[in-house]
Amino acid sequence: MNVVVITQARSGSTRLPNKILKEIQERSLLQIHVDRIKKAKLVSHIIIATTTNKEDNKVELLAKEFKVKYFRGSETDVLDRFYQAVKEVKPSYIVRLTSDCPLIDPLLIDEVIKEALQRKLDYYTNVMDELYPDGQDIEVFTFKALEKAWKEATLLSDREHVTSYIRNNSTYKGGILFKSDNHGLKENYNQVRLTVDEPQDFEVIKILVEQLGLDKDWRTYTDYYLGNKEICMLNNKIIRNEGFLKSIKNNL
Repeated sequence: MNVVVITQARSGSTRLPNKILKEIQERSLLQIHVDRIKKAKLVSHIIIATTTNKEDNKVELLAKEFKVKYFRGSETDVLDRFYQAVKEVKPSYIVRLTSDCPLIDPLLIDEVIKEALQRKLDYYTNVMDELYPDGQDIEVFTFKALEKAWKEATLLSDREHVTSYIRNNSTYKGGILFKSDNHGLKENYNQVRLTVDEPQDFEVIKILVEQLGLDKDWRTYTDYYLGNKEICMLNNKIIRNEGFLKSIKNNL
């Protein structure tokens, strides 16, 4: 199976500008993110999908430095950016990640991919029930599902957030278009933030990397986070998926 990871990356974040270029131990968050993805055994290729904005020339240069593919497309229509990135290749499955998740777990990526392939699902993810820490979001879907969404999605939120049309029309959500399921957990780690949206998030990731290194799994980072109240208090008041919620409001 040809399984392509597309991770979306841009430097123009409003809450923390140039966040993916910020460095910990002389590595940018984007490099940490990509290096961890490379450890996933079921991934065929990695594509960094960035924008055509001039400030994202840096992202293109980094992709070349990391020896991974890149694609530059629309800043706001991210669904189109994803589709254009793979329309010639037509991979069997696509894994959607976001580059503001530097500590994404390669073992978890493989878990989600394996289940999607074995069950021949159109869409499989761990985000429909948000039990994993923010920053461990993984979505796996077929090229056919992406193409259908690209052709049919019209809401601004569906174009900006790539998979919301697929998710909302999935069998897991009561829809009929996409055969789907959720990669669940017995525990709920929804309150844990291993992503970078705000300056406080960056401080948390910096502490985790300095204390634990760059090669731990998501549970190790999570246990350390939960076991240190001072770390939790840095960023546990930040709203999860604030950008997506803002897009839903804009639909109205």
